[in-house]
Amino acid sequence: MPNDFYGLPLHPLIVHATVVIIPLAALTVLLSALWPRFRNWAGPLPAGLSIVGLILVPLSTSTGETLEKHVERSALLEKHTHLADGLLPWMIGLTVVAVVGYGLHWRAKHGNSAVKALMVGVAVLSVVAVVGTSVQVARIGHSGAKAAWADTDMSSTTRPGG
Repeated sequence: MPNDFYGLPLHPLIVHATVVIIPLAALTVLLSALWPRFRNWAGPLPAGLSIVGLILVPLSTSTGETLEKHVERSALLEKHTHLADGLLPWMIGLTVVAVVGYGLHWRAKHGNSAVKALMVGVAVLSVVAVVGTSVQVARIGHSGAKAAWADTDMSSTTRPGG
């Protein structure tokens, strides 16, 4: 995996897409699982966003591993990379419940009323996947920010209004 794109580190570029798409996927999966009107409106959108998020996770970790070879090692960086490795299972779970939820919704919409009971189970699993994915993304982002900014002295910068 290349380290840069026109001189910009590739990892932050891909990570910015990741931190937008994954929370958006989580939100749409949650709304789709709990709100029938949204589910009817959204159709395959939650599943599509989840699939894109699932694709972005290995891209983010791969570019992160490439960038890691060019920066100084630290305990904060180790924590960040360890947390990042834990996102893929959550995204797999989120994607599975999104795709299964959409499939069940589609079948119920086309006359198969037996799947409505399964939709409750998928809704519960969706909430678990959404919470787990969201917490993991927040932890990874926080640890990445700490690792990136740990050696800067923010107290010496001039802040607006102060």
